[in-house]
Amino acid sequence: MSKSRAKGTHGENGVVNFLLSKGFKHAERRALAGVNDKGDVAGIPGIVFEVKNHKSYKIPAWMKETEIERENASADFGILVVKPVGVSVQNTGKWWAVMNLDDVTELLKKAGYR
Repeated sequence: MSKSRAKGTHGENGVVNFLLSKGFKHAERRALAGVNDKGDVAGIPGIVFEVKNHKSYKIPAWMKETEIERENASADFGILVVKPVGVSVQNTGKWWAVMNLDDVTELLKKAGYR
C-alpha cells in the first residue's frame, strides 16, 4: 500500500471509530469503486462521508467530489471531513465537517430545528 493510501485509510478509520464512539453503530469504511465511488464512510442512512487527510486543502474540488459521491450513493447529504494539519486521528472530533449551507439548513430542519 502506498504511503498516500495508508494515510487516507488511517483517516477513514479515524472517522469510523469516532462515529462508532458516538453511537453510530453501523458506521463503516466503503470499498473503493473508482468512478462510481459512493464516499469513504457509510452506515448512516442518507449520508455519505468523504474523508481527506492532506497537508494542503482543496476544498472546492473536494466538495465537487463529495457531491458526485453523494449522487452515486443516492444519499440525501454528503459531508466532507477534513483533517486539519496538526490535529491527530486521536482528536478526530476536532476535524472539520464541511457542507454547503443549503444542506446544513435542510439537515437542521429534518432534525426538528426551526
